[in-house]
Amino acid sequence: MQTEIYQPFDKFNFGNRTCFLTGKALQSEEEKIQVFPAWLLSKYNLYDQPFKMLDENFPTYKDLKLPCSAEVNELYLEPLEEEIKAAFEQGFEAVKALDEWKLFIWSGKIMYGIIFNELQSAIKQQYAQGQGLNISQSLMHKFSQLHIMLQMLLLPIVFEGFKPYSFFLFKINPATDQFNYRDEINSLTFSLRLNDFGFIFCLQDNSANMLYHQEILQKIAGQTLHPIQFEEFSGRIFYSAYLFNRLPEYHLLEVENKIYIEAMPLQGLSSKPFFDEWKPKVYGQVLENFWKPWGFLLLEIIKNPEEPMSFLVDKNSMFIKAEKIELPG
Repeated sequence: MQTEIYQPFDKFNFGNRTCFLTGKALQSEEEKIQVFPAWLLSKYNLYDQPFKMLDENFPTYKDLKLPCSAEVNELYLEPLEEEIKAAFEQGFEAVKALDEWKLFIWSGKIMYGIIFNELQSAIKQQYAQGQGLNISQSLMHKFSQLHIMLQMLLLPIVFEGFKPYSFFLFKINPATDQFNYRDEINSLTFSLRLNDFGFIFCLQDNSANMLYHQEILQKIAGQTLHPIQFEEFSGRIFYSAYLFNRLPEYHLLEVENKIYIEAMPLQGLSSKPFFDEWKPKVYGQVLENFWKPWGFLLLEIIKNPEEPMSFLVDKNSMFIKAEKIELPG
């Protein structure tokens, strides 16, 4: 197994003949794994369901794959999948007991898998049109850093006194046997709700979103959320992740066969706040999207333009218990 970090973004290597995690040559282009694990696709009948890509194409979930060596899959990914699968099937308490870093790797692998497929699609389209690939350098930088972090699965990587992510986990009632997934690859934000739990990751913010939402988190910490409350909180996180205006930087140092990752200060040379201005109307538009299953329209949500509708807190900013949620119809 390799002993140094693999960096595919240096040479823009996104072909199907090298392992996505190690860069080692594969036996054939058929040596692949599913981006969304097979057990999840099977349980929620997702194999033939469409997955919307940024270019408006709709491959199926089963079409989303990553080139991966049998060795990496057998030694590292399959054991992780088995552990995650067992916890997800048991529910909230088992998920809560999981090592957060394992959930980070599991979620990050899905996010990176989507990025990998998006890049492959973009490369094919651009070269078919006789053009070079034109993608934001800051985005490439973020994607590259996520890929480095995923390699903690097989390399002795140590995060020096910080977490590169914000993580939010909640118990959900009533439970659902549906697969509710969202991502936003520009901000590396990911949410998943199923069974009796839901969680959200901001995969590369150095816990900034956790601090930004400290006030509401103090009110809902340890509380069981109704699904509409979880989606409301998810909307808050996805919106603030969009407003986050820093590009985290990291310093890598190898010492005594370990690779230490140190976070550079987010403040940098800028004196402006880490987050751009929160605009209630734009947030209302986010909520409208997150609340689609319940049919709320933007005009209802922002009836009071300065205080959009909320199922998390009442008019006195007190938490609303899940069992007290009343929905139309």
